[in-house]
Amino acid sequence: TRSEIPAIAQPYLDLRSSFIQTLPLVQDTWEAEGQSVVLLEDRSQWQLLSDLWGSEEIPVFQVLYWLEEIVLLWEALIPWQQQQSLVELGNLHLDEDQALSLQCLYPNPTCSETSISEQQPTLAELGKALLSLSPPSPHLEVNQLLEELVQGDISTTVALQNRLAALHQQVEQQLDPLDPHAEVPVDPAEEEFLFSESDTFIQADKAKIGGNYNSGRNGDDSPTVVLPMQLLSLDDAGYTDIGQQRDHNEDNFGIQVRLEKQEHPLGKTIKARGLYVLCDGMGGHAAGEVASSLAVETLKHYFQEAWHDQLPSQRVIMEGVISANQVIYDINQQKSSSGSGRMGTTLAMMLLQDTNLAIAHVGDSRVYRITRKGGLEQLTTDHEVGQREIRRGVEPDIAYSRPDAYQLTQALGPRNTDFIKPDVQFFEVNEDSLFILCSDGLSDNDLLEKNWESYLTPLLSSRANLNQGVSRLIEFANEHNGHDNITVLLIRVKVQPIFEQQQMF
Repeated sequence: TRSEIPAIAQPYLDLRSSFIQTLPLVQDTWEAEGQSVVLLEDRSQWQLLSDLWGSEEIPVFQVLYWLEEIVLLWEALIPWQQQQSLVELGNLHLDEDQALSLQCLYPNPTCSETSISEQQPTLAELGKALLSLSPPSPHLEVNQLLEELVQGDISTTVALQNRLAALHQQVEQQLDPLDPHAEVPVDPAEEEFLFSESDTFIQADKAKIGGNYNSGRNGDDSPTVVLPMQLLSLDDAGYTDIGQQRDHNEDNFGIQVRLEKQEHPLGKTIKARGLYVLCDGMGGHAAGEVASSLAVETLKHYFQEAWHDQLPSQRVIMEGVISANQVIYDINQQKSSSGSGRMGTTLAMMLLQDTNLAIAHVGDSRVYRITRKGGLEQLTTDHEVGQREIRRGVEPDIAYSRPDAYQLTQALGPRNTDFIKPDVQFFEVNEDSLFILCSDGLSDNDLLEKNWESYLTPLLSSRANLNQGVSRLIEFANEHNGHDNITVLLIRVKVQPIFEQQQMF
């Protein structure tokens, strides 16, 4: 219990969900001879921030990124009175992706004759410490900002964040006055059709608990530096398992990835295009397997033809989903099938081009995202009666007390295109992210919401093997949700500030 955790370990545990890889893992804690001991992950051999701070090859965008991480952590450490952790320069390390990482936390110095508040390190001391690094940063803008900290011109974290945001915009405008990021409009309207009672195959044997809620944290109003990013690496893995109770597997998935790497003196540039499709078939006997396989193959073929130089638009993506629905629906019609004889499938799909991506889904297969700052976020909302009722204003507990709460309102195949309205969303990857596509064999019972920190968070690290991560998730799901087939796709997208811009203009 919380009361049994030594006080020395509390800040590590409380802050880790917001600073997943910045803070070291707590491996053990105990009491010995009246003192509390905490055993931490060893980061003593990790690269020091000071090793790269003065390098002329490190662009100003990367330094601003480090400063943003420092100020966010500074603000979080104030309640714990441990800002000293950021003033100790030997404590500031970098992980394999050059993200800020602390070796440990240092309590602020205290004095018996002075109040604790007067002994708290100030932003001026932080600025002085960073200015003392040798060699200093070659970027005059950064050194000027640190001088403003030392002189007291910037005295609060909010003011510092504002100054960082303004500095970033200033540098970006000097390099490229054009805004390359155009927001793609998404039609929020949704037309759903509730399958009739004869479509009994849609009512899968659900074992969910509670509603369909996002688990990500709400962001605050503090200004954040949004740096132009480029793709650093793309890794993926997928697997499907029959589960513990079914006699056949109706899930299916497909992965198509094209990578282009260019090496140059400052490092490497990666261009990527990835299509990830996951389908959970239904219909009884072999019908579900046929429907999910047809959907995967149709979408793979469709985007081979329809995906050109840029990420497909919302219209193109929706037409692809509708074409998959039509293929399955036509077969159903040819066989003159009805009721439980008709086959269908859910769909969760992700299309990625460099740092831009689109997500489309139909049914209750889900897409999640894990980031250091946001934790776990559910990006899709299940197309089912319970969620439909919640959108109509019904309380979640009441909506999910209905006997048909988990009945799907959309699926590919059983109905014609008039009743298919896939949800399509667009995102830009501005920080390292792990995307999870899964069938309900994994997501039922809020399994990810309850266990993401143990099973998903470690996979953000480039050191983590995604194939092993998928295997662990399948095993875990079989222990708790073995009532259904289980399919998992993991996509790890690592990004970094654009290093080459200064040479490009």
